[in-house]
Amino acid sequence: MLFQVQMTVKLPTDMPSNQAAEIKAKEKAYSQELQHAGKWRHLWRVAGSYENVSVFDVEDNAELQEIISGLPLFPYMEINVKPLCRHPSSVHDGDA
Repeated sequence: MLFQVQMTVKLPTDMPSNQAAEIKAKEKAYSQELQHAGKWRHLWRVAGSYENVSVFDVEDNAELQEIISGLPLFPYMEINVKPLCRHPSSVHDGDA
């Protein structure tokens, strides 16, 4: 199943910079692991904000929940999820 996930990060303003850097490094490693595994299919930064729009390719809602809740930045995120399905006019076979 494909899901569009929009994540807005809102770190506390009083979080020490070294703690924020450590969380961000863990987040990067975890997200790249998921990308290499084909679970996190697309990742785009929303220009001008600490936000991204991503496409996940997972078995079901439960797997998506497990992945998202495992993100080191999860406690500091606002997340919106939309299930996706292939558009019948798409010319790309890999859209499923």
